[in-house]
Amino acid sequence: MSLIIAYVGKKGCVMASDKRKIGYFGDKENLATLEKELYDGKIDNDDDFLKRASELGISIKITDDANKIKIIGNTIRGEVSTKGTFETRRRRIYGTTNGYQIVELLGSDTESRQAGENGVIIFGNDYAKRLAQTLIKREWKSSQSLRYMGEIFQGILEEVASKTPTVGDKVDILMQQPKFNKSEAQKHLNITIDHDIKVLTKFRQGLTEQLIQQSKEIEMANKILNKGEVGRVVQIDGDMLFVQLNNKTQAVDGNWKQLAGPGQNVLMFTESDNVKIGDKVIIENEDLCLKKDKSSLRCDIILCSL
Repeated sequence: MSLIIAYVGKKGCVMASDKRKIGYFGDKENLATLEKELYDGKIDNDDDFLKRASELGISIKITDDANKIKIIGNTIRGEVSTKGTFETRRRRIYGTTNGYQIVELLGSDTESRQAGENGVIIFGNDYAKRLAQTLIKREWKSSQSLRYMGEIFQGILEEVASKTPTVGDKVDILMQQPKFNKSEAQKHLNITIDHDIKVLTKFRQGLTEQLIQQSKEIEMANKILNKGEVGRVVQIDGDMLFVQLNNKTQAVDGNWKQLAGPGQNVLMFTESDNVKIGDKVIIENEDLCLKKDKSSLRCDIILCSL
């Protein structure tokens, strides 16, 4: 759900984009019906879109705050993306004075990369692109300044937005005018794009590591003991007790790092003066206590099952 229009030439690069994102939730077949009607131009405003989605039992979330274009050095990058089951497919255009490159990515892997020197490039669904192309042919004059081209692109985006809910009426416009000849432009684009994809790769690696850590935390949190036997007292030193864990219990810290395994001792504290060697330690009603008289115990560790 995007429309990006870019001009690249000897004057520089100007790029305009809407800010709309649409999220769908519902039956796949009904969703396919809704999308076909949308992309065929049968739904021409937000109210009708919401009404038709409701008729098909599809929940939708529309936002107009996405940043689809960005300045990177002397280059402007525009991106449209589609989220699949396992990977995100990205289509990017990088533009500067006298040069552009279009890059297709699956995840952070480059599937295709093509270069050009000048022209007007449009990213979007077929219906929105056809509308934009018709308006560009009507408005376009090659002698115009980049700033004026940006104003034309803004007007085109707003007019397309009035005819299809796939495009929003909030618009971003960016311009870059470095002094590059055609050869310098492609060299600069190659360096910029290679670095940008490396940044994406590192981001995805970091996200993967974060998801793995979150999965581990959820797994460990589900193992926290809230009832049952923990171990037995093997040593007493004033209010300090050394408790030997049974063969089903481990102790971990706040980062889920194991501090003691089955058969090893952990430190606990008591206010009772009626503790004996061999007393069993349990968790009952989520409270750590002695089994024989339910006197409370404290510890600075997390008790989990294996």
